[in-house]
Amino acid sequence: MTSNPNFRALTGAAAFVLLALSAGTAIASEFERVRPVTHAATQKECGECHMAFQPGLLPAASWSRIMDGLQDHFGENASLPADTAAAIRSYLTQSAGSGDGRLIRITEQRWWLRKHDFAPSIWSRRTVGAKSNCEACHRTAEQGLYEDD
Repeated sequence: MTSNPNFRALTGAAAFVLLALSAGTAIASEFERVRPVTHAATQKECGECHMAFQPGLLPAASWSRIMDGLQDHFGENASLPADTAAAIRSYLTQSAGSGDGRLIRITEQRWWLRKHDFAPSIWSRRTVGAKSNCEACHRTAEQGLYEDD
């Protein structure tokens, strides 16, 4: 061990920078990297009409409300056999993320709004079409990778 004060200061500064960078990455990436959908029934049933959204994008209460309302799922009847619905509900709620459980739209969650503060015209572009079309901008969204760097 050296008693050189410059070496100790440099080592301390390097440790601080590494700690700050790793903490910033953890905070910044909470919703930039989520576990992909690994449940076959969820992938099949949800993925028939839209990208099967990862459970980590909504809290358990939101997923429960969505599953309770499948007969009117954003204007569509997405009803499922009881056993299939129960399996999907279990997967979604057990793997859920954080957020406001009163909201059922990912695009209304505070974290989503903060990261997508764009001009309204963005959402009406033919290549985007809707706020829920994650893959229009995040090409690896289906794999749970939403990094925008």
